[in-house]
This record gives sequence, C-alpha cells and structure tokens, in this order.
Amino acid sequence: MSKRVLLAGATGVIGRELVPMLRGRGHRVTALVRDPSRAAGLAVDDIVVADALDAPAVRSAVLSARPQVVVHQLTALRVSTGEGMETTARLRIEGTTNLVRAAVRAGARRIVAQSIAFATAPRGGGVLTEDAPLFFDAPDPGWSRTVRAVAELEHTVLGTHDITGLVLRYGSLYGPGTLYHPDGAIGAAVGRGRFPLPESAAGVTSFLHVADAASAAVAAVESEIGGVFNVSDDEPAEAATWVPAYARMLGAPPPRTVPVMLIERMSGWLTGYQLTAMRGAANGYAKRVLGWRPRTPSWRTGLEVASLGP
Repeated sequence: MSKRVLLAGATGVIGRELVPMLRGRGHRVTALVRDPSRAAGLAVDDIVVADALDAPAVRSAVLSARPQVVVHQLTALRVSTGEGMETTARLRIEGTTNLVRAAVRAGARRIVAQSIAFATAPRGGGVLTEDAPLFFDAPDPGWSRTVRAVAELEHTVLGTHDITGLVLRYGSLYGPGTLYHPDGAIGAAVGRGRFPLPESAAGVTSFLHVADAASAAVAAVESEIGGVFNVSDDEPAEAATWVPAYARMLGAPPPRTVPVMLIERMSGWLTGYQLTAMRGAANGYAKRVLGWRPRTPSWRTGLEVASLGP
C-alpha cells in the first residue's frame, strides 16, 4: 500500500539511495532539507525546508507534508571531525525529539530512525545481538557522547505514545560517499598503505552497503511493527582479516603492523578501538522479523567491486 513518507536526510548517502527505492514501490516522498540547493536533481514528490534543530520550523514543515511515516536519516558526518560528531549527537537528541513531536502532531503512524550497531560495549562474544548493553562507559569522551546520543534517540523513537517507532542499527557503511569508498578517508588511507594494523587486530566490524541500508529502511516503512534491529551484512570480520583483504583489492601494499600500544597515538582512539576491541552485530532478527536480506551479503564482494571503480 502506498504511503506518504517524509524523509529527513534525503540528500545523504543513504537518502539518495532510498528516494528511488521508495518511489519505485509507489510511495509518495517528501524530502525535509535544510538547504534546498542540495536537493537539486533529487527525484522526490515534494520538498519542505527546515533545520532539524529548529523545533518550530520542523513542526511547520512536517504539518505541511502530512506524512503517514517519518524516516529519520539525519547525520552530519560527511567530514569525520569532532565538530561533525558533536552536530550528529545534537541531531540524534534534539533533532529526533523535534521530528517525533512534529510527527505525532501531524498524525503520522510510525517513525523509522537510523542508529548504529557498533555502539555496544566490548563485552561478550565477537558478534552481539540487539539486547547487548551499550558502551556508556567508553574511555573516550567523544565516543561516550555518541553512545549516549544513540541511546536517547532510541528511547525517544521507541518510547513515544501515539506513534510506532522502529530503529535501524546500521553496521559500518561502505559505498559511494562513505569513509570506506576508495576515495573516502579510510579507503584512501588503506590504498596508500597508511592504515596501520595493530599486532592484535581482533576488533570485529560488521559492514553494510549503503544500498542495503536503504532497502532495510524500505522494509521498515512498509512494516507495521516496532523495535530495534541490527542491519548488517552476513560476514562480520576481524580487522586482521578485512584490512589486508581490502589492501589487496586496492592493489596497495600490506598494512604495516604496529604494537597495540601505539595504534591510538597513530590513528586516534576510535580507530584503535575498532581494530582491537569493537564487536560485530548479528543480523538474524532483522531477517526473521522484517524479512530483510542484504543484497550484498559479504563486504568482500562489495569492497572489491568498489575498488575496481566505474
């Protein structure tokens, strides 16, 4: 059944994949954008303009769109900086509150929101389910702030009366416009042989192609259920596996191995944590309940295709 969908984040890497998927399924899509010029060429049915951090503007925009479903794909991570992470935290807290309140007032029946699957605490097995605790006590203040913002987003989306909330915890995104694309920050570093690997590279990453992230959002829009779902590919991989494999795909030299104690100083806390201690995400619940399947089930295929270029 066709639905009126308001998409916040339509100009982002997932949003640009999601728009044609939704319209191809017969849904009417209104894009909520802060800068209308960024929506040039975006094949949506309508555009409304508001800064997600401006509550009155969001309320007016959502009321004018009268959506049945609101999809929240807002981040500010085009540039991987502390400022981008701070703004994203505000979008996850204040922006989510503004969208949910406006959605309820506009009579929307459900809200679908983007979260992350790698905010879990590094305890237990290498691959965790949705009920694993989050990493609130992370030693890095920036990451602790990110985890708290994710938790608040999920609480707001799932705990608001009069609307059904569904949270998609995405794995580490790769594809056009992401850090892992060959011209992205991580892809370029691996390609130049400047992405060192700690001696104990046991951190697990669950990857996800941006097109699969978008297809999960379509499944969420068309579902009637709520809850939290990990959305990732079928092959969680330790850093000792995926980093050398990606280097080979790019025709790059093998990554330089360095002592674990140096990796944070060389690459920053978050990258060091990803390579040494991060846990992966099990995707079985999304498969069983949402009926979603990744079209690119292994990062090996997706990253290799990306590395070959157009």
